[in-house]
Amino acid sequence: MTVTEPVPTQCPTPPLAARTRSVGGSPVRDILAVTARPEVINFAGGLPAPELFDTDGIAAAYRAVLAETPERALQYSTTEGEPALRAALAARTSARGLATDADDLLVTTGSQQALSLLATALLEPGDTVLVEDPCYLAALQAFGLAGARIVPVPGDADGIDPQALEELVVRERPKLLYTVPTFQNPTGRTLPAGRRAAVAEVAARRGLWIVEDDPYGELRYEGARLPWIAAQPGAEDRTVLLGSFSKVMAPGMRLGWLRAPAELRRACAVAKQAADLHTPTVNQLAAARYLADHDLDAHVGRVAGVYRERRDAMLAGLADALPEGATWNRPQGGMFLWVRLPDPYDTTALLPRVVRQDVAYVPGAPFHAGVPDRATLRLCFVTQTPEEIGEGLRRLGRGLRG
Repeated sequence: MTVTEPVPTQCPTPPLAARTRSVGGSPVRDILAVTARPEVINFAGGLPAPELFDTDGIAAAYRAVLAETPERALQYSTTEGEPALRAALAARTSARGLATDADDLLVTTGSQQALSLLATALLEPGDTVLVEDPCYLAALQAFGLAGARIVPVPGDADGIDPQALEELVVRERPKLLYTVPTFQNPTGRTLPAGRRAAVAEVAARRGLWIVEDDPYGELRYEGARLPWIAAQPGAEDRTVLLGSFSKVMAPGMRLGWLRAPAELRRACAVAKQAADLHTPTVNQLAAARYLADHDLDAHVGRVAGVYRERRDAMLAGLADALPEGATWNRPQGGMFLWVRLPDPYDTTALLPRVVRQDVAYVPGAPFHAGVPDRATLRLCFVTQTPEEIGEGLRRLGRGLRG
């Protein structure tokens, strides 16, 4: 009699690549899934306020391109991006002090894709990437998936210390520095003008490439706008500038861009061809039509006015919500502020207790490339109304007190 082996009911998963095994998921995304209940006041997400989207203007832009050029809007497009959108982006960038042509730009599916494309184009496993500490979490994921060795640059409440940066460049010979110098995620801090110039000088003197991410820069509530590092003398030919419509138009459109020298931009275009061929044509054309028919700057000004009120509401309630000895910053714009509780608070361990009060934050530990500061947390202040912020802070206080 022949005995046959049992047929497995399910094929096992193939072994995962080492880079996938070594990089975890996003704690922010995990928290958002846990706190999706409508009764939760969620300070954890980096979500723009949906009631402030210009839904009428955006809908009109989509209707126009679908009515007037449906064959083009629904067709494949070039990898580099639609000429009308690239021209409009170049004009906006030039008006803000950085002379830019349409051909200097590559349109991406959100600025997060730009990070992934740069990692693919530039990084070999084992290459060193310098980052701020703490750092934008999804950048740590992108560089980690590329197999990079990630090294934090020392800094303070104003951001990167240029002298410490130069010492690390000499010692580590990094492939690039990644920075969000304006209203940084997660801290909300802004790198002062003098330090921007000093960082550019280090880059020029030591041959350092800089990736300057600017998704929040237009959301300024007070103070004067600071020039990009990319516009500083010495940094012009060695800085990649990233931008996005996610925080000023709508994140669901998934529109970002990178400005880079020709050879690097071409390498990113090749990487994009392997990723998604091109960013959706209809979204690009709708954004270009919106920019032609509407005043985006005026819309952003209205949004910033509302966000300023919400920032002020959060700042006004923090002293009563947080334990004695806690510290926090006062961002001049953006979406986030950074809190440090007194030792020995551990914001990761405390989070389940806080969530039981129907409020949430993001613990600060995952944002650190180096030794994590477990007493830190990030709060997003733009998604809720001032009244909801006040109630959320009362809940946060109850959760922290236990």
